[in-house]
Amino acid sequence: MDKIVLEASKRDVIGKKVKNIRREGKIPAVMYGHKFKDTPIVLDAHSTALAMKNVSESTILTIKLDGKEHSVLVRDRQIDFIKGNILHLDFQVVSLTEKLRTNVHIELVGESPAVEEFNALIVNGITEVEVEALPQDLPEGITVDISILDEIGKAIYVKDLPAIEKVEILTDPEELIAITSAVREEAVEEPEEVVEGEEGAAEPEVIEHGKQEEEIED
Repeated sequence: MDKIVLEASKRDVIGKKVKNIRREGKIPAVMYGHKFKDTPIVLDAHSTALAMKNVSESTILTIKLDGKEHSVLVRDRQIDFIKGNILHLDFQVVSLTEKLRTNVHIELVGESPAVEEFNALIVNGITEVEVEALPQDLPEGITVDISILDEIGKAIYVKDLPAIEKVEILTDPEELIAITSAVREEAVEEPEEVVEGEEGAAEPEVIEHGKQEEEIED
């Protein structure tokens, strides 16, 4: 991925007044990190939204602030789910010489033969793993080929992930990523057919009101 650079400037506006910043086509954000003072900043909304489309938790970005470049990771993003706009961003300033921990997304690719042959279902487990590495060595994602799931009950665990150079996976090796499961077919009970006149069939009760009344009068 090409280097992503965002131009930023410091901001003094905080609290509810940041609404005015958004109306001006800008995004409020904050930068923080080891040996870096928490700094409220503001970014151009249009260029930032375009840049953020392909950014994951492990993507290293560069923020230019006061003429100096800072390597950062996106730690939080607040989205207006109705309009789809970015409301706020949190950036962690990182050192390229110090290891850090973050989550990396797992992407399932391929097709499971068990789905076609046995009408199986793919049941997903965890969708990301925690890793530790230098910022520049962090993978954008981890691809898992599910074509090895060729029978019912076969599974892929964290321990089955391929080794990644210079990256340590911290998630429990026994955590489930995907497993094939049989589709349960529920039996449908058909109502018993009652044949008219059949021996043993229940006959309707006949209530003879008139006769009973006569017997009572006697």
